[in-house]
Amino acid sequence: MKPKLWMTWAALSVWCYLASGLCGEDFNDLLPSTESAPKTRLVYQYLQGQAERALQRRNERFEKLDTAEAIQAYQQEQRKFFQTQLGGFPERTPLESRVVGKLAGDGYTIEKVIFASQPNHHVTANMYLPETAPPYPCVVVASGHSRTAKAADYNQRFGIIMAKNGMAALVYDPIGQGERSMILNAAGEAKHNSTTAEHFQIGVGSILLGTNTARYRVWDAMRAIDYAQSREDVIAARIGFTGCSGGGTVTSYVMALDDRVRCAAPACYLTTFGQLISSIGPQDAEQNIYGQIRFGMDHPDYVLMRAPQPTIISCTTNDYFGVEGVWQNFRQAKRIYTRLGYGERVGLVEGDGNHGVPLGNLNAIMRWMRRWLLDQDDAAWTDQFVTRTPEELQCTPAGQVLQLAGEISVYELNARRQRSYEKQRAQFAKLDPSEQRRRMRQLLNMSSEETLPKLAVTEVGSVRREGQRCDKVIYQAPDQLPIPAVVCYPRQNQRRVCLYVSGQGKQAALQDRQLQERLADGQIVVAVDLPGIGETRDDRANAVLGDWKNFYVAYLLGKPYVGLRAEVILQLAQRLEKDFPDQPVELVATGEAATAALHAAALSDHFTRVELKDALESWVPIVSAIETENQLVNTIHGVLGHYDLPRLTELHGNVHYVKQAKSTDK
Repeated sequence: MKPKLWMTWAALSVWCYLASGLCGEDFNDLLPSTESAPKTRLVYQYLQGQAERALQRRNERFEKLDTAEAIQAYQQEQRKFFQTQLGGFPERTPLESRVVGKLAGDGYTIEKVIFASQPNHHVTANMYLPETAPPYPCVVVASGHSRTAKAADYNQRFGIIMAKNGMAALVYDPIGQGERSMILNAAGEAKHNSTTAEHFQIGVGSILLGTNTARYRVWDAMRAIDYAQSREDVIAARIGFTGCSGGGTVTSYVMALDDRVRCAAPACYLTTFGQLISSIGPQDAEQNIYGQIRFGMDHPDYVLMRAPQPTIISCTTNDYFGVEGVWQNFRQAKRIYTRLGYGERVGLVEGDGNHGVPLGNLNAIMRWMRRWLLDQDDAAWTDQFVTRTPEELQCTPAGQVLQLAGEISVYELNARRQRSYEKQRAQFAKLDPSEQRRRMRQLLNMSSEETLPKLAVTEVGSVRREGQRCDKVIYQAPDQLPIPAVVCYPRQNQRRVCLYVSGQGKQAALQDRQLQERLADGQIVVAVDLPGIGETRDDRANAVLGDWKNFYVAYLLGKPYVGLRAEVILQLAQRLEKDFPDQPVELVATGEAATAALHAAALSDHFTRVELKDALESWVPIVSAIETENQLVNTIHGVLGHYDLPRLTELHGNVHYVKQAKSTDK
């Protein structure tokens, strides 16, 4: 029989054997799982432990802030870190503001406003004005995650209550909401009802550029303040800021970073990361700042950064953000404000009910603004609100800014930023390979290979049929995640080792005909589940965002998920070289495991050959892609300011793509 024909027949025989035998086995039963400790939460619990230790270090530092000088230094350090992690801000350009319509209300007037936060990137807003003579203080209102944004009932109530009580209020649409959707359907309307869906999609490309959805949210808010201060009927030195939920997030950020915010009232957001991670976990894209937990920036720090400026925290008893964390936050703020001599400048109001701003909270926020912006400390009360339809409050002719001539989306702004990094990537490519690898490790927050903990191996079962066997094993280093794997041995001629990391997990790998061909070729095949794949796939993962909960806890810890998985691959390579000395090791990776595998290969000399299937070949298309699927886990904060994936291919020198990557744009 001819050699090639023999190999084909052997491969087919092995595949048929496995298809009828081993593939009928359950290889997803290696790790124990109970209702109280499900294996689908193993990665989350591991990362949660790291977060808790980092937060404890932060709290220990907080306890040492016992002088005004120490507090001021802490504030400056926190602000500098915060702004850096957001990727800095654009230059201030002309607002080109215009009032496009007016509505008469009961005791107030509404002006429909459009202004540009960046050139050809417009913000739609409603300005609520009292009937009394100007000038007025102005309260800027950031919207929560409501599709109708400025026209949502609770945002209208913010505007109305301020105007009825002597203050102007500017209620504006954030990106991805109201008239500022960045993803439109064929009819020119918002494609998604969920606004967090848009924020997450914007976040995927933004991370690659070293920024965040929050950068756009914060900058729009700051430009809203610019607009308010530009008006002759507004007292520029008396600016307040408030918002609920996602608007509470933006309020927390802006009040921490912008000294112009004299008085602030974040609602239904502030808690502590300890409370958040132990309950509902990380939330929307802009609510996670890269590396902030590792650095020591917790929710209370948004208040501490602005001390002793007046701040009231609004919450509700049954809010899913966790009221216990709110009170912990407030207590820290109260202690710092008191040490600075202004204990009366920070307050908290807790109303009955679920997530939102009940009437009592709304009036408390209004009174707080009157106290600090109007110098009137009284028991004003408003409980009558006549709200309008979104169409009545609409500012643009077609109802979406993207329908304006020459309008630029966030995706185009990100694409322009990406193009500005091309020279930096070219310079990176000129560095000595060892320096390139050093900087890559730094960007991935990866340990040097010499310091990686060594994996032990435990056999938990074996399947044997007709002289061939597959061992079920668990690889694990002390205090690290267990890595379930299946080691399949060929019947004869063991001459190479193949480490197979499938984006679908080891069970899917064992059904891959290519794996069977490798066994027939005499290769030992080790199929593993990387963290968050296979047995440890988080039960909250989905097709669009992938393993987003685990990703964002790691992101808060300053640990790219790619780096976490690449370290595991390197540990496995070290172990395989020990178990199978003198046997060359090849690496095969598919789907979402491929980006981590490519990094592991480029950063080491363990793998003689690398084969990638259904793999991402460049990050650049992701930046401008309006929608992506399961690419969040493949992002690294700021990576495109240094290198793109082809650089890794060149560094290794023997990487083969089996098939063209799936499109990132639906």
